[in-house]
Amino acid sequence: MKLMFASDIHGSAKYAEIMRDIYASEKAEKLILLGDLLYHGPRNDLPENYAPKEVIAILNSMKSEILAVRGNCDAEVDQMVLEFPIMADYAILWLDGHMVFVTHGHVFNEDAMPALGKGDILIHGHTHLRVAANRGDYFFFNPGSISLPKGDGVHSYMIYEDGVFTTKTLAGETLEQVCVK
Repeated sequence: MKLMFASDIHGSAKYAEIMRDIYASEKAEKLILLGDLLYHGPRNDLPENYAPKEVIAILNSMKSEILAVRGNCDAEVDQMVLEFPIMADYAILWLDGHMVFVTHGHVFNEDAMPALGKGDILIHGHTHLRVAANRGDYFFFNPGSISLPKGDGVHSYMIYEDGVFTTKTLAGETLEQVCVK
């Protein structure tokens, strides 16, 4: 199974289009969005080509391929225009014998951990900072932000395939890689 993870679009039509094109070229089976889809939030600058209505059209065209969780900038009004569910605080996946807790990061994160067992995986966005780490008892991943990266400023996303999480630049260059097998 091949999955693509992206976070924190924040209403950028430019980066939503790039994300859609990368998803197609990666040939992933599902796009997992980690929240903050349409609104930029009061603490962020406007992302490049801020156009939430265009992002709505892009995401709705992919609705059968998306699994999404709610970010702190996502609201019920956003759910009214998006044709796939976005209001869950988390989703649980099972990948190759690992429980994967997928969330935005503003409710559950490494400082407010969900109940994880040994070898389980926590994935969230929210901070706009990439992380790919084996913490000993659990694995932790953050794909960074597709549109408003913080830290080193590299726009990024993450792919899961065959027990390996790979964080990549928008040009497809590998940034981090962690095997969970």
